Amino acid sequence: ELSVRDMLRSFSLREGMRALDTVSAEDYLDDGTPLRLSITVDRESGSAVFDFAGTGPEIYGNLNAPPAVTASAVIYCLRCLLADTDIPLNQGCLAPIEIRIPKNSILNPSDKAAVVGGNVLTSQRITDVVLRAFKACAASQGCMNNLTFGDRSMGYYETIAGGAGAGPSWIGCDAVHTHMTNTRITDAEILERRYPVILREFAIRKGSGGLGLHTGGDGVRRILEFTRPLTVSILSERRSFQPYGMAGGEPGQRGLNLLYIREQQQDSDNRSSSGEFRVVSLGGKNTVEVSRGDRLVIHTPGGGGYGPVGGHETEDSASSSRKKPRLQRDGGSLSQYVLHQESV
Repeated sequence: ELSVRDMLRSFSLREGMRALDTVSAEDYLDDGTPLRLSITVDRESGSAVFDFAGTGPEIYGNLNAPPAVTASAVIYCLRCLLADTDIPLNQGCLAPIEIRIPKNSILNPSDKAAVVGGNVLTSQRITDVVLRAFKACAASQGCMNNLTFGDRSMGYYETIAGGAGAGPSWIGCDAVHTHMTNTRITDAEILERRYPVILREFAIRKGSGGLGLHTGGDGVRRILEFTRPLTVSILSERRSFQPYGMAGGEPGQRGLNLLYIREQQQDSDNRSSSGEFRVVSLGGKNTVEVSRGDRLVIHTPGGGGYGPVGGHETEDSASSSRKKPRLQRDGGSLSQYVLHQESV
């Protein structure tokens, strides 16, 4: 609790805010639904009100998120912003915080709303909005790229990494899960041995990170070829709105989901053979039936850049970048996890 109060006071002073003042930010889901946040910081008490007034209404889809998802995203961001303190997850982080969410909004829907996508996708956009309000860093890919395929006999589910956002003293990491995504993808050899697919490509999507003084991380390109008829579903975001840059940095590239449908051709003897591909964009969310030889190509988003291209670092940030060029955060309760990941 004390660490969060101290962080709020420091932020207020650093930004030249009045003793009781407000900062705000907004971002959008790919269907255009706005997520708006105003944070009113009381420097004397070290407290803050997170008000999501103006956020869009409950939607006819599965991206609605119960209030607990918003609370989880807020506490995650607060812990990330504790630059000099390592603390375990605890309810005390929210003691100085009041969260206000409009009823019947996408973040506080009715009990009839579908919510599965809210946990894996909308939660990412809440995080983007909170970190944007605090001017902490550029947006990361903001998506889990949820992919499933299967039939009556089997099913498979994976999430796919993307680019991390850059910050004032770090460049974004390539091809990583960010924020509330922490799953590991199945090894290619195991995937091909146990499931009816061939992994044609899994590579870094070069140049997809936003440019800036510190460049955003690149996303990935993943190509799966199916070896028998299957049902395939993709649930993803950042296919319309780019991950934002910060402090003059450029945004990361959008994601893209493409289905390559192999056309069947007839020869002179009326025998069928595989021909060229017909390419169809699946958008961000879709379910399709695929046949043997069809391919799914997923381009995941890059992270946003931080600072203007060709700008100059301050002495402190330059020193930090040289010492720890790939570190996501210099401190905070998640820093040890990051260090362990980067040391692998």
